[in-house]
Amino acid sequence: MKKGIHPDYYRVTVTCAGCGTTFETGSTKKDGIKVDTCSNCHPFYTGRQRFAASAGRIEKFNKKYGLTSNN
Repeated sequence: MKKGIHPDYYRVTVTCAGCGTTFETGSTKKDGIKVDTCSNCHPFYTGRQRFAASAGRIEKFNKKYGLTSNN
């Protein structure tokens, strides 16, 4: 690496505002990082995500245009 062109790299603590989990990472910021959600409490990673919104789209389309699912 060239000298003098890269920013300083620090070890910082990341804190999740949602669940309070903390972990260390590298950053160019000296201060700690605060995030709203992390992989510990995000619904996608915890398996609590719902896909209900997309379940009825096909049926809604077929009903709107008078189609049957047998076509």
